[in-house]
Amino acid sequence: MGIVVICSYKPKNGGEGELLSLLKKHGPALKEEGLITDRETTFLKSDDGVFVEIFEWKSEEASRGAHENAQIGPIWKAMAEVAEFVPMSSVAQAQTPFAHFEPIAI
Repeated sequence: MGIVVICSYKPKNGGEGELLSLLKKHGPALKEEGLITDRETTFLKSDDGVFVEIFEWKSEEASRGAHENAQIGPIWKAMAEVAEFVPMSSVAQAQTPFAHFEPIAI
């Protein structure tokens, strides 16, 4: 059984387009490297512009070792240049028991 992760990214000023471009590459790269399962990745957007990505790691080891992967590391570095990785607790909509988000296609 895999591990579902909820990632939240707050674009830096002017970084939304580049972040979306990187998110489009992110899942396929993780899948190509054998790090995530076949579960479909879900993308959401909060009212205050935070993008949420939900996917399933194949294992704890896959999640821990991904930062050392030659294909994934550069994507994460580029993402950090255009967005902040923020905790879900900082997203206003996540403060309710039944948080509603806008689904988006990447």
